[in-house]
Amino acid sequence: MKNVVITGSSNGFGYLSAQLFADNAYKVYATMRNPEGSNSEKKQELEKYSSNIKVVNMDVAEDESVKVAMNSIIKEAGTIDVLINNAGIMHMGIAEAFSIEQANQLMNVNYYGIIRTTQAVLPIMRKEGKGLIINTTSAYGRVFAPFAATYGASKAAVEAYTQSLKYELATTGVETILVEPGPFATNLAGSFSPEARTEIVGEYSELQAIFGGMMEEVATLLQSEGFPQPNLVAEAYLKLAEMPQGSRPTRTTVGLPLGADKVNELTQPIQDGSLQAYKMDYLLETKIK
Repeated sequence: MKNVVITGSSNGFGYLSAQLFADNAYKVYATMRNPEGSNSEKKQELEKYSSNIKVVNMDVAEDESVKVAMNSIIKEAGTIDVLINNAGIMHMGIAEAFSIEQANQLMNVNYYGIIRTTQAVLPIMRKEGKGLIINTTSAYGRVFAPFAATYGASKAAVEAYTQSLKYELATTGVETILVEPGPFATNLAGSFSPEARTEIVGEYSELQAIFGGMMEEVATLLQSEGFPQPNLVAEAYLKLAEMPQGSRPTRTTVGLPLGADKVNELTQPIQDGSLQAYKMDYLLETKIK
């Protein structure tokens, strides 16, 4: 039985993924904040769903929380085959009106959180000569949109980090790859925080009206018949996890790509080709143990 750690498992993609991986004979360590408090119901639901699921308390925004949680998982499991960095938050609004503190909050969860968990699992994965890290970004991390400046910046940071790390880890057998969901009807909107610099918002009455109209259009789109459902992301995670070592694409779009798929198609050959200038083409292939 393979071991998978999934962050942000209290809802959305993470919750569905915990169930799907458990159904497919993985031992799932579903991490979330406050499993004995505000998320106690989610913890009970997941652990009741399958004996293959164990909920672990972890806040990706805190160094010590990640260290304690990952050490406990490794101690129990012995090894981690797959890490899915799924936890994330989102702010939408006028870029100028978000404070530095709010930008730091987004980066701390969406970007630094991934660095924390990745650094926690890499030593054991490198020792094993195999392992998979899936980092969840967004179509907004490749094709940038109005009113998503700080969110897009945090996801673009993960894109850069993951791509560079993928090259560096090629000789170890460990793979880092990206999943880029488009818009889905999850409760990610529940993590929205209004712009802190309210005096700036007041100076953008016309732009506020445009933003309001955009959000209405998005809400209608998400509720439309036949719109992609969140389970598609969980299924993408599983499909990638099941692929043979060394055969996984660097980037996978899911749902409505908003042009991210075309960006990937155009830029990935350029990105990989850039290694030729350094005579490091060998870093394009994952070492198979």
